[in-house]
Amino acid sequence: MEAASNADVIKTLQHNGTTITLIGTAHVSQKSVELVEEKIRTGDYDCVAVELCPPRYENMVNQSWWKNLDIYQILKSGKGSLLLINLALSAYQRRLADKLGIEPGKEMARAIELAKEHDLRLEVIDRDITTTLQRMYRRVGFWQKMKLVGGMIASIFVGEEVTEEQIENLKEGDMLQSLVEEFGEELPEIKEVLIDERDQYMVGKLVKLAESPSAPKNILALVGAGHLIGMVPAFESPPDTQAVETLEQKPSPSRVGYYVGWGIGLFIISMFGVGYMRSPELGTDLIVTWVVLNGSLSALGAALAFAHPLSILTAFVAAPITSLNPTIGAGMVVGIVESFIRKPRVADFESMRSDIAQWSMWWKNRVVRVFLIFFFANLGSAAGTFLAGTSIVHQLVR
Repeated sequence: MEAASNADVIKTLQHNGTTITLIGTAHVSQKSVELVEEKIRTGDYDCVAVELCPPRYENMVNQSWWKNLDIYQILKSGKGSLLLINLALSAYQRRLADKLGIEPGKEMARAIELAKEHDLRLEVIDRDITTTLQRMYRRVGFWQKMKLVGGMIASIFVGEEVTEEQIENLKEGDMLQSLVEEFGEELPEIKEVLIDERDQYMVGKLVKLAESPSAPKNILALVGAGHLIGMVPAFESPPDTQAVETLEQKPSPSRVGYYVGWGIGLFIISMFGVGYMRSPELGTDLIVTWVVLNGSLSALGAALAFAHPLSILTAFVAAPITSLNPTIGAGMVVGIVESFIRKPRVADFESMRSDIAQWSMWWKNRVVRVFLIFFFANLGSAAGTFLAGTSIVHQLVR
C-alpha cells in the first residue's frame, strides 16, 4: 500500500457538516497499520470508527474472554454450532497470522489503542457477526449449507497450509469477504449478506453518527478495502434508520425444520405401530433397527471426537430418543455429559487460542473437544435417522 496509491484507499465524504474519511485497509498488511498510525497521529480527527461489531470488539480488547466460557450454558441454549463456526474462523485466522507474521486485523487493534491514547471518540460500525451468520444461514438452501459447511471443515481439518490465493483474498481487507471469494462462484447468494448488506449497514451507522446531536466533526472510518466499492456510492442515498434496523434483525427461527422434525418422529413411531400390528416380532425388529443404527452412528461420531467411554455410551442411548424430538439433539446431551466427566482445565482455556490453529489439537484441548463431540454426535445421529428410517420402510414393504 504505497503512498502513491493512497488515493485508491482513502475516500473523503461530507454528510450533515461532518467530514467522513474512509480508509480501506488490508487486514494482513503492516503498511495498513502504519497508515492508520500516521492518520490518527495527525490530530485531524475527533472520532475513530472501526469495522468491528460489539462482540468482536470485546474479543479484541479482552484477550481472556474465552476463560469465562460456560460450556454447559452454551450447549443448553443451542449455541454450540455457532461457537464451533467461530472457532473454525479463529483457527483460520490464527494460521494466517502464523504464516504472515502479522495478526489479521492488527490495524483495527492499533486504531483502538491510539484512539484511547489520544482520547478520541471510538465507534464500532459493523453488524453483529452472529446476525450476519444467521442471515446468511437462512438465505442459502440445504445443499448449499452442506457445501459451505463442508468447505469450511475441509479448509480447517484437511491440511494446515494456507494457500497463496487465500492470502491474496485477505489482502482485499475483509475476513468474511475472503469466504465470499472462496465460495462466491458456487454460492453467489451469500455475497448479498456478507458484503452488500454490511456495506449498507456501515454507511447507515456512519450517517446516523454524523446526524446525531453530538456528531463529531471529523470521522476516520477504517473498513476493509473491499468495502469501499459498495460504501462510497451508498452515501449518495444512504439507508435510513428503519433500513438499518431491518438489516440488524436476526431472522426468526424457521418452523419448517421444527415441523419436519416432529413429522419424522411421528412417522417412525407410526411405523413401529404398523410393525406390531403385523406381528410382535416385526415391531420389535423395527425398534431394534432404530436403536442400533441411530445409537451406533451417534456413538461412532462421539468416538471419532475421542469422547469419554461414558459419553460414547450416552450417545448410543440418547440418539434414538432425541431423534424423535426436534427440540433437543443428541450432541447437546453428549456434550453436556462430556463437560461434566472431563471438566476443562485452566490450561485448556489458556492454550485454546493457540491450540485451535492446529487441527490435531482440537482433539486434545478439552474445551474445543467438547464442541467436536457435540458436532460429530449430532452428525452421526442425523445419518442414523436417515439409514434407520430407510431400513424400517424397507422392512415394512418387502
